[in-house]
Amino acid sequence: MNIVMLTNTYLPHVGGVARSVAAFTAEYRRQGHRVLVVAPEFEKQPPNEEDVVRIPAIQHFNGSDFSAVLPVSGLLNTELDNFKPDIVHSHHPYLLGMTAMRIARFRQLPLVFTHHTLYEQYTHYVPVDSPAFRRFVIELATRYANLSDQVFAPSESIAKLLHERGTTAPVTVIPTGIKLSDFSNADGGRVRARLGIPDNAFVVGHLGRLAPEKNLEFLATAIARFLKNNAGAHFILAGEGPSAGPVREILSREGVLGQLHDIGIVKHPELADTYAAMNVFAFASTSETQGMVLTEAMAAGVPVVGIDATGVREVIRDEYNGRLLQESTVDDFVAALQWVSASDSKTREALHTAALATAEKFSMERTAGSALACYEKLIAQGAAARAEEYGSWESTMNLVKTEWDIIQGLAAATGAAIRGNDQSGSMPL
Repeated sequence: MNIVMLTNTYLPHVGGVARSVAAFTAEYRRQGHRVLVVAPEFEKQPPNEEDVVRIPAIQHFNGSDFSAVLPVSGLLNTELDNFKPDIVHSHHPYLLGMTAMRIARFRQLPLVFTHHTLYEQYTHYVPVDSPAFRRFVIELATRYANLSDQVFAPSESIAKLLHERGTTAPVTVIPTGIKLSDFSNADGGRVRARLGIPDNAFVVGHLGRLAPEKNLEFLATAIARFLKNNAGAHFILAGEGPSAGPVREILSREGVLGQLHDIGIVKHPELADTYAAMNVFAFASTSETQGMVLTEAMAAGVPVVGIDATGVREVIRDEYNGRLLQESTVDDFVAALQWVSASDSKTREALHTAALATAEKFSMERTAGSALACYEKLIAQGAAARAEEYGSWESTMNLVKTEWDIIQGLAAATGAAIRGNDQSGSMPL
């Protein structure tokens, strides 16, 4: 198959969507399929990327680490003509997501949309953030999903939420898988030696994009208290973002900054070793659609402490492969970290074994295979529907209809935002 992926974030961006697109792309190619990725330009992007089309973009939009794409040039059409796509996969409902819909409609191709993100949790990056705008982005994403041929939800929780919000398009749960072989020979000792952490020290770790929606100030407060109660423990923090400063301030205020190892962005092949250096992975976000870093940690045999929320409850089983907290108080989180720390060797080994078993369920081969099966079904259905050849006039009219659908969706989303929740039961916040 020839698969076109359109995404507003891609390498070298370190967020979950960028990593998901990169992971699926690599696995599809490994299995013999061609993939063309259409993404914004980013600072420090890899040179000479194969089958990647970069669209000019405004860097660091509104102080974030995202890029806002500028109008798409005619170069993309030429690339698509040469690539001859069989299917279009959109990873966002806006910006390049709109471009994806236009491509699919004009070329009479199936459109798949992965609902990666709870967009209402990210509106603080937009100058007009308000309850009305949050309702707008929910409605926009729902209407975009309903104009797609197939929706992928990263977790069962998100699939349920999409149905509650009025999604009528077919929804299939396709989490982002992990390449288990990358973690099979992980050596945490190398990372500990480099950071000066004793082999017998207890290490709490966190890895990911350091942003406000990740609930990092809560996490830092809990970890700081744990470190204060356990003077020999250490905290490995991997990642970058606007919340890095506040995290350090909290640790400094609690007098445990000396137990922090702030190592910045970690890339392959050091990623697996970094996870393996931890005794427990700490995660407090409640805005996730899937737990990519959780499954990565577990692939290295590391148990996870997290809060019961979408994308998290599908991965953690309480006291099986970590701790899943129903109450999200700092005291509860500290107690959960202490529970792991105080566990005897038998319990720690059981947690380690359970974590590895959980990761097996999220193998990249398995999740990519499920996605490819959906693609093949859609392509076959589309071929039957297009048994009679479309002419240029039909293609043009299809594009006109697409523009009208987009305008209608924007207008309806705006109306729903203005009316408020009481008039829009399909959009619970």
